[in-house]
Amino acid sequence: MFVTPPGGADDRARGSGDDPSTGAREIADAVERLANLWSVAAQKAAVRLSPHQLRALRALETQPDLNLTGLAERLDIGLPTASRLCDRLEAAGLMERAVQPRSRREVQLRLTGHGRRVLGDVARRRAQALAGVLAALTPAERSALIGGMRAVLAVPGEAFSQPPEES
Repeated sequence: MFVTPPGGADDRARGSGDDPSTGAREIADAVERLANLWSVAAQKAAVRLSPHQLRALRALETQPDLNLTGLAERLDIGLPTASRLCDRLEAAGLMERAVQPRSRREVQLRLTGHGRRVLGDVARRRAQALAGVLAALTPAERSALIGGMRAVLAVPGEAFSQPPEES
């Protein structure tokens, strides 16, 4: 029986990680499938929200002192778009505008209790959907995936905002 040592031709054929672009297509396909799973799980929540609305609520959850300008910058959208987005979220009872205590000219955006419950519902549904996918993997595959995700999370944020270099 012939055994190829680790790092040999068989590993390279499967994408050993020597060249960052080797596995990019497979990772992109997996991310797309997971994004679909993520979206479908979110749409099954009690309140259906657009991806922009969910991102806005998550931004308010993680940074509760945001104003309209800060939210627009965080979501990379224009101020008029952010204002309309907030109008819809406020009308749905998911967020509220309040006068900033330190500067009465500034309006602070805050999640309501209902908004927090909706985010919790979405998070639970997404975790359940993801758990179903992870259950289909072997323990070794799950461990490798989790290790890989931890490594991605450790990459500095700047790497995610830089366009790829052409070769």
